[in-house]
Amino acid sequence: MQLQAIHHVALICSDYAASRAFYVDLLGLRVVAEHYREARQSWKLDLALPSGGQLELFSFPAPPARPSRPEACGLRHLCFAVENVAAAKAWLESQGVAVEEIRVDEYTEKRFTFFADPDGLPLELYEQPAA
Repeated sequence: MQLQAIHHVALICSDYAASRAFYVDLLGLRVVAEHYREARQSWKLDLALPSGGQLELFSFPAPPARPSRPEACGLRHLCFAVENVAAAKAWLESQGVAVEEIRVDEYTEKRFTFFADPDGLPLELYEQPAA
């Protein structure tokens, strides 16, 4: 077996409308498909990532809270590559999103920062200049 890439990452949100607006309207991810699953009282939204992968967004009635910080076991964060972290940070802040200070990866010397989605899931921006 040889893994080729990450196909998708699935997230469960507490407020479907707020999360949909965050990922589609704010972050600009393209909707691939959107379905309401009556039997599960659940929305499923497939979003295209620029790299070809997908983000699946689910809603369920009363999902339990998942610990995020301090460093809980499990998914730590999602990271998106951007060409310029400072410009992305400034744009997010202009949209009312709280963004941490920019740091430098001690091993790669690349700049990065963190912000959060509507449910507090940590999201990272990692600088990857165009080649």
